[in-house]
Amino acid sequence: MAPRTADLDTVETLDTLDRRLVCALQVDGRAEPGRIAAALGVSARTVTRRLARLRETGVVKVVVQPRAVDGAVGALLLRIRVLQGRVAAVADALADRSDVPFVDVMLGGQEVGAVLVSDQAGRDGLLYRQLPVTGAVTETTVYAVLHLFADAAQWHAGLLTPEETAALTPQPTTPSPTLPSPVASKDDSLDRALLAALTEDARSSAAALAAAVGAPESTVRRRLQRLATAGQLRTHVTVDPRLLGMAVDANLYLSLPPGRLAAAGTALAAHPQVHGVVATSGPHNLMAAVFCPDHAALYRFTTEVLGPLGVDRMETVIVARAVKRAGARVVLPRP
Repeated sequence: MAPRTADLDTVETLDTLDRRLVCALQVDGRAEPGRIAAALGVSARTVTRRLARLRETGVVKVVVQPRAVDGAVGALLLRIRVLQGRVAAVADALADRSDVPFVDVMLGGQEVGAVLVSDQAGRDGLLYRQLPVTGAVTETTVYAVLHLFADAAQWHAGLLTPEETAALTPQPTTPSPTLPSPVASKDDSLDRALLAALTEDARSSAAALAAAVGAPESTVRRRLQRLATAGQLRTHVTVDPRLLGMAVDANLYLSLPPGRLAAAGTALAAHPQVHGVVATSGPHNLMAAVFCPDHAALYRFTTEVLGPLGVDRMETVIVARAVKRAGARVVLPRP
């Protein structure tokens, strides 16, 4: 069945095994089916079949994501107010940009949230020329990221036991004396080609990557080992959170006294419901993105988690539709 872009219709969750497989990929996006099967206590054939279905429909996509700290500081969080009926067109146009890895449509249908990671020319072109001339945009609020506490790649849905998580967690690797220094890979054309291919599909096999980049498979395997050692094979699982039982996705714009900002950001980054925390410029100085199973859970998060942190002021913006996450479009299976 062909995938469709996530919409506002009622969404059923994936079954328990599929959700646990997604969690396994969140721990290690390149884990082989056999290792996942051993950790979860199911057959490798079942894992292979289930993962193939999830990937082929586009419901789950695993991509290699650059280290967030490398591009986070200086990135821009955009809140774009749009005329009624024009939000889908604006969201899709933003999602088509390679320098916009995250796009959401907010509840109410008149605001688009986005993350812009671009040079000055790209930033100025979007903010001062392209958005204003559309005629659909009524207001744009811009927050610059000043500090990253946690990003989406660090979030796990929490459906695995500690033992299962430990079995799937990649073991630290040490550089081989026969391989060039990982630092050199930043300027290497083959490494760049491999990372580009893995940005499209992080679960591509060495054989498939070798065919894609035109290099021997043995060379590709060595390069993958080097990239992993350098911490450059950092994966992110793109999946609509509603399929994992997280019906409410909210962005919380918080204001705290400067003396409490660092402690609050660190505490929120460690919370299992939080999938992103940054300190920002603008009308608020901290933004936290949270997943909750329902609105009652969001209320409890607000009172029980945020309350003790000393938040002075808060604005809660609920995501109605995730359009793009970590550079990949978010899709749902057809019923």
